[in-house]
Amino acid sequence: MASRRSRTTTDDAPAAKLDKATLRKTLRIFRYLRPHCPIFAFGLVCLLITSLLSLAFPLLLGKLVNAEPLTSFWEAPISDLNNIDSIAKLLLLVFALQAFFGYLRIYTFGHVSEHALADIRKDTYSHLVRMPMLFFAQRRVGELNSRLAADVALLQEGMTTVLAEFLRQFVTSGIGITLLTYVSVELTLTMLATLPVVALVAVFFGRYIRTLSKQMQDRIADSSVIVEETLQGIQNVKAFSNEGHEVGRYGRSVHAALDVALKAVRWRGAFISFIIFAMFGVVVFIVWRAVHLRAEGLLDVGDITAFIGLSIMIGASIGSVPDLITTLLKAIGATERLMDLQDEQPEAITLEKRADALQLEGAISFEHVAFHYATRPDVPVLRDVNFTAQPGERVALVGPSGAGKSTIASLVLRFYDPVEGRITIDGRDVHSYDLTALRDRMSIVPQEVLLFGGSIRENIAYGRPGATDAEIEAAAVQANAHEFIERFPEGYGTVVGERGVQLSGGQRQRIAIARAVLKDPAILILDEATSALDSESERLVQEALDKLMVGRTSIVIAHRLSTIRSANKILVLENGSVIESGTHDELIADSEGLYHSLSRLQLDKT
Repeated sequence: MASRRSRTTTDDAPAAKLDKATLRKTLRIFRYLRPHCPIFAFGLVCLLITSLLSLAFPLLLGKLVNAEPLTSFWEAPISDLNNIDSIAKLLLLVFALQAFFGYLRIYTFGHVSEHALADIRKDTYSHLVRMPMLFFAQRRVGELNSRLAADVALLQEGMTTVLAEFLRQFVTSGIGITLLTYVSVELTLTMLATLPVVALVAVFFGRYIRTLSKQMQDRIADSSVIVEETLQGIQNVKAFSNEGHEVGRYGRSVHAALDVALKAVRWRGAFISFIIFAMFGVVVFIVWRAVHLRAEGLLDVGDITAFIGLSIMIGASIGSVPDLITTLLKAIGATERLMDLQDEQPEAITLEKRADALQLEGAISFEHVAFHYATRPDVPVLRDVNFTAQPGERVALVGPSGAGKSTIASLVLRFYDPVEGRITIDGRDVHSYDLTALRDRMSIVPQEVLLFGGSIRENIAYGRPGATDAEIEAAAVQANAHEFIERFPEGYGTVVGERGVQLSGGQRQRIAIARAVLKDPAILILDEATSALDSESERLVQEALDKLMVGRTSIVIAHRLSTIRSANKILVLENGSVIESGTHDELIADSEGLYHSLSRLQLDKT
């Protein structure tokens, strides 16, 4: 909802302010062209040459009308503009040169724009993955995916073809009007008298079509979000028989986009129709005026032919501009969104490969830590939490849902920062560490393991990219995963499928444990890693976890209390506060305590 509110605010902002902000953001895109300035400059030279050559055609055509056949075709000198055959040769040369420089123009602009787009994609993605967790909590995956896909596609169309074509038409029109004054000042003034009216209407249409284009992109992004959510949660959709509901929800979103798109089509059609009418009207008016000037002896047939040819070319150039402007406005809207995304403040993450791992003992201390999520400042999640974990200790967090267990794990990983108090590791405030180096010495085994769509080998190696096959297999052995992996026909090369759907829950957990083993963290977080498993899978996973926790400071979020009996310290949380602390034996002895009550409740269930 936050993203929708921000879009509405932008669309409702004053036009002048919006124009200035949009212009600044659009101009920033040209920094991606800066590394390719020499090639871009060469493309501009080619563009200028092709524009001049195209305008030479009507001038030579006018000469051709007045010329006479003075010699044979092969003997005619190319410089004689009074000889029909000479002008014909010159026209062939003009066409050949225009084709050659036209190819160079298209290639150079395409080369520059594609390289710039590749840099934009990389920069936007690298910026996106460095955003804090709060950013992703406020936005949906489909919306962000639309920014990288739909908006970059619009920008690609604008940069690869439309921008170069717009420049070409602009140069053609500018030089063409200059040449018109050379042919006839009177006719040029006649033509220019009609242009301000066309320009004013074009400005009006252009602004409104730009607004509609932005609205259409927003609607398309909303429909993309629905597709992303539905496909990600397809199991729930089918389990609740909600296929019809999702089809209806997507249909309503598509129709909302359709309504805006049809409105934009109507206005764009009216815009182009007006321009076509105006341009042909100008041509007729010029011809009418030219005939009168010829009757007065001020022009000959060749001049009229050249002028009409130039006018048609200029009219065609100006007539194509509205459609080009519409596409450019869409690209500008996409650029604005991409720049908005790049303007978001990322975490202090370094993307370079780290040479030496940060040396950590793993001592963790929470000192009067309080926390609430930025989206819900009135709902405290943690209240004055104090505890310490010595290097190599196992600290378990138990309590009812919503007590703050997972939030403590998120604070240790620095997904979020405390609102009050501080967290130290090895006696140093966590803010004094390089964030990337700190997280590189931590690992998490979550309840819901996300595996990427590659092979088992690639998923284990995600813990330490570049690990050898022997190191990967050793990690799998320690995680009790090697045996079931070897049973697959393709072994470690087995593709796990989208989000790991080809593997069972216990197998996914052991792959995640192998990943953590390979990373060799100093601090380990286990977030209810066995709560969703059957008894046999839980036994295998728990054995692997017990081996993994040896010598590492471990924060264990537990649902099944039987898995944390050997913990050095158990923290019992309720409503964001630590209400009990001690070993299993100490806490179970307090018959009035929450831990004793939770333990009794689980025993009764079994």
